[in-house]
Amino acid sequence: MNETTEPVAEGIQAGLPPLESLQEMLDRVIALAREQGAGEVEAGLNMEVGLSATVRKGAVETLEFHRDRGLGITLYRDGCKGSASTADFSPEALRETVRAAWDIARHTQADACAGLPEPRFLAREIPDLDLCHPWALTPEEAIAVALECEDAALAEPGITNSEGATLSSHQGLRVYANSHGFNAGYTRSRHSLSCAVIAGRGDGMQRDYWYSLARDPAVLEPAAAVGRRAAERTVRRLGARRLPTCTVPVLLVPEVATGFFRHFVNAVRGSNLYRGASFLVDSLGQALFPPFMHIHEAPHLPGAMGSAPFDGEGVATRARDLVREGVVQGYVLDHYSACRLGMETTGNAGGVHNLVVDPGGEDFAGLVRTLDRGLVVTELMGQGVNLVTGDYSRGAAGFWVEGGEIRHPVQEITIAGNLREMFRGIRAVGKDVDTRGNIRTGSVLLERMTVAGD
Repeated sequence: MNETTEPVAEGIQAGLPPLESLQEMLDRVIALAREQGAGEVEAGLNMEVGLSATVRKGAVETLEFHRDRGLGITLYRDGCKGSASTADFSPEALRETVRAAWDIARHTQADACAGLPEPRFLAREIPDLDLCHPWALTPEEAIAVALECEDAALAEPGITNSEGATLSSHQGLRVYANSHGFNAGYTRSRHSLSCAVIAGRGDGMQRDYWYSLARDPAVLEPAAAVGRRAAERTVRRLGARRLPTCTVPVLLVPEVATGFFRHFVNAVRGSNLYRGASFLVDSLGQALFPPFMHIHEAPHLPGAMGSAPFDGEGVATRARDLVREGVVQGYVLDHYSACRLGMETTGNAGGVHNLVVDPGGEDFAGLVRTLDRGLVVTELMGQGVNLVTGDYSRGAAGFWVEGGEIRHPVQEITIAGNLREMFRGIRAVGKDVDTRGNIRTGSVLLERMTVAGD
C-alpha cells in the first residue's frame, strides 16, 4: 500500500479554506504588483483535496490522500509580460513571486496584444451552477466501493484477470482576480469510479474498461454496474480479427465521437488560427457540416462537468453557437488570440464549456441498422491527426457490421480520411449522448472512411 506523508483522515477533515480568505489573498498579491509598478495584473489560485483508492485482485493496491494548491500571477509592464507561480502562500513567498514576475517582464518583448480583457467582458454575476457535492467518504468506504466494483467484474464468465478498480473523490476551489476589480471564485467536485479487466480464450486475450464520472456522487453508476459493464465490454472483444482493406461507412461510439469533435474545437481555436496552423483558417461562414448539424456551447448547465461561470480570464461564459445549420458561426478565442485575429474574446480561455452536439432520433441500435455494412469503432490508438491539413489516420478496434447487425469484433486496423470530408460526411448523430465530459455527443455515423487491414 502506498501512502502519502499526510494521514488520510486528517487531510479529509482539513478541507478547503473559506473562499473569502483566498479572495483577500489575491487582492494583496495584486496590490503588491501594482506597488511594484505593474500596469495590469491578474492572479489565479487553485486548491484541491481528495481521496483515491485502487484495488486489484481483491487487495488494496494504493490508498492516497491528495492535497494540491498553487497560485499564479501575471503582470504587464509597458506591454511586456511576466508570470510566476508558487505553492507557498506565506507573505514572503507571495512577495518573492511578485518580484519574480516583475523581473521576468523586464526580459520579455513588448506585445500589443498582451494584457487583460476589457472590463466590459468580465462576469458581473456568478450564478450557482450546482458544481460542488462533497462526499464524506472514509478510506474504508472507498476501498469497499472499489472492491464491490472489481468483484462484479471478476464474477463475469470469461474474465481471467484484473488491472484494478479505482474510486476517486475530489473537491476543489478556483479563484481568479485582476486589476480591473474582478475577484470571484467557486467550488467544484469530481467523483469517479473505474474498472479495467482482462479476458482470455485460447491464445487470445483482450482488455477493456468502463468508468462513471459525476460532480454528485449520487449520480455515479452503481459499483457493481460499472464492474459488469467493464467485463461485458472486455468479453465481447474476444475472437477479434483483422479486416481486408476497404472503404465503408463508420460508426463512432459516443466516447470516441467526443474526440472527433475535439479535433474540430482545436481547429477553430484561436491560437492555431492566428498561427496559420489549422485547416480551418478563415472558416467563418463556411458550410463545414451537413445542414442538420447544430454544435453549441452551454456553459451554465447545472451540475455538468464543463460548466463554469467565467473563463480563465474572468470573462463571462455564455451560450453560443459554433455551428448552426452546418455553417461555422464562431471560433474558440481567449483575449490574446482574439486580439491577434482582430476579433473579440468568446470567453474560452482554458477551452470550451459543455460543447453540445445536438442528437438525432436514432439510438445506437438504430444507427447500426442504418450503417448496414461497415465498421463500429469503439477504440482509437495513436495520434495521427494533422491539424494543418486535416489528414486523419489512427489505429482502431471495434466491430464489423453486416446486414445491420454486429457480426464480430475487429482489431489491428487503421481508419483514415480527412477531417473536412469527415465533418461533411456525417450522416447522423445518435441520441445515446455521453454526458461524462466537456463534449456531449451521441454516436456519429460517417458516410465513408478507408479501413486499412490485411
